[in-house]
Amino acid sequence: MAGNLAQWGNALHSGEKIYPIVRQRKRWFVISGALMALSIGSLLIFGVQLGIDFTGGSQFLVTTDSEDVSIAQEVGDEYAPDSEPLATTLGADRIKLSMGEVEIETAREITAALAEAYDVDEADVASTQIGPTWGAEVGKKALQGLVVFLVLVSIVMTLYFRAWRMAASGIIALLHDLVFTVGIYALIGFEITPASVIGFLTILGYSLYDTVVVFDKVRENTKDVLTQNRFTYGELANLALNQTLVRSINTSVVALLPVASILFIGSFVLGAGTLKDISLALFIGMAVGTYSSLFVATPLEVQLRTREEKIAKHTEKVLALRESGEAQVVVGDDGEVRVGALQPGEHLGTSAQPKRKHRK
Repeated sequence: MAGNLAQWGNALHSGEKIYPIVRQRKRWFVISGALMALSIGSLLIFGVQLGIDFTGGSQFLVTTDSEDVSIAQEVGDEYAPDSEPLATTLGADRIKLSMGEVEIETAREITAALAEAYDVDEADVASTQIGPTWGAEVGKKALQGLVVFLVLVSIVMTLYFRAWRMAASGIIALLHDLVFTVGIYALIGFEITPASVIGFLTILGYSLYDTVVVFDKVRENTKDVLTQNRFTYGELANLALNQTLVRSINTSVVALLPVASILFIGSFVLGAGTLKDISLALFIGMAVGTYSSLFVATPLEVQLRTREEKIAKHTEKVLALRESGEAQVVVGDDGEVRVGALQPGEHLGTSAQPKRKHRK
């Protein structure tokens, strides 16, 4: 099994085996468009449930063996009917009662009533109150942090790759990940808390790292693309994707395993609310971030680059030479060019050769 995986990875890196990811970019764009439509639809239909850290309000957590949320709901309706109380379970041993801001005296009465209703000590009822001004300030700072992150990423990627198309493609991939993750939060009804925002920024960094690794390989493969007539820009970019495919999969699996443990054991079993907030964002974001770095960022960058006049003319020239039989390439049964068919001593900048081969 390990030997087969190693052989597969070696074949991808050498170009002997190629998946036509870039050539099938319209398919990935349609899939991403569907994901974005689902996410935006969820946001419009269900909306985003912001935690009290952003909206302000009161929250009561009752540590109890009971799972009957109706008791807490009745207490909330009795003491603060105008504050829109909502009782939910949190893990296996806690009941959460959320509502708008209430007076301190009312909060004490609710705490005592919940303790009596669930037959627990008042020390087992934790209450939190956040004013609307503080909540608005937290939301403002979170939005500022996101905007600053995206601006800095755009500048750094543009300077590093010296290509605005790579920077634009990377930012679009990041927004793709963010919108999808927030849409899933809206779809399943999870609250967005400061811990969630930390998770969002973390996954953007993770997705960016994966995208930069792929782009770096794309830049390496295509730096002399115009000096040779054997391969198009898209084919060399596709080679870069295939060469980094195994690395991306391995990195994602290794990263997702501990996050999955935190999400499914730490939050749902142990009932740690903060763990749930951040681990859900990490789990969804890392998975979709890996997808976007492979199937969105690079195909989109190729789509933008092929619109350049010099790249478009070079692509036409390569395809014309290939049709006339003046370019030596190896084409598989699927019609994909095998870049790894270079002869010993040859490199990607080798000029056109007078022969074309087909792999049987």
